[in-house]
Amino acid sequence: MPISKPYLQMPIVESGETLLPIPQDLFAFETPHPYEVLGAPYEQASPYFLRKGVLAALQAAQDYLQQRQPHWQIMIFDAYRPIAVQAFMVNFTYDQVLKEKGWHAETLSSSQTEAAWQEVYGLWAPPNLNPKSPPPHSTGAAVDITLFDQQTDEPVFMGSEIDELSVRSHPHYFADLANNPQTPPNEKRLAEQADQNRRIMCDAMSQAGFQRHQNEWWHFCLGDQMWAWLNQLEQPHLTFKARYGRIEPVGS
Repeated sequence: MPISKPYLQMPIVESGETLLPIPQDLFAFETPHPYEVLGAPYEQASPYFLRKGVLAALQAAQDYLQQRQPHWQIMIFDAYRPIAVQAFMVNFTYDQVLKEKGWHAETLSSSQTEAAWQEVYGLWAPPNLNPKSPPPHSTGAAVDITLFDQQTDEPVFMGSEIDELSVRSHPHYFADLANNPQTPPNEKRLAEQADQNRRIMCDAMSQAGFQRHQNEWWHFCLGDQMWAWLNQLEQPHLTFKARYGRIEPVGS
């Protein structure tokens, strides 16, 4: 089904920066990588790569984070994603949506099919091969992260899982829940904790120049079309362009 993402209209002026590995000694990592476990076809590519400028900004974000929380690290869930992996995860999520709804592909009505795809593309960008409208992660300029506490040796509480298909994925969900007078006290305390931790992470990333996805607390970008579009929304008197388009690993 045709899907339109508003940020995909932003122009790209490619910088030519290379993909670099994310240093294993500087950040925490989700291991094994969740999409590789599912069988996603990375081949010679690695999910733990970013553009040079994006990686430098990520290191700056961690420096800022550790000024506030010395024992916390940025934890990398996902970064670079080839188009083949994007397509794999889109199809995987579609099957997951059907399973959760108790629907069967061979008996779907047209309205059910459309509803399922709408849910999928609420989370995922289309696996588009058009160089003018690449999925954000295929540019090496988007990264999915959470935080890791080195003292407890556990991820920091964020209220929901990355890639969760629910309203809890919205960045401000727990702020709204905490401010709702009908929220029970115990639930309110957890909501306040999740919201505070999300804010700390977002502040660190914003200080380094990243923009956060409007609907995903974990997705941050710098220099891609989404980043340019979000900056344009905030500063309509200026003109923004993306500097990172789709990139393939060296040797592919």
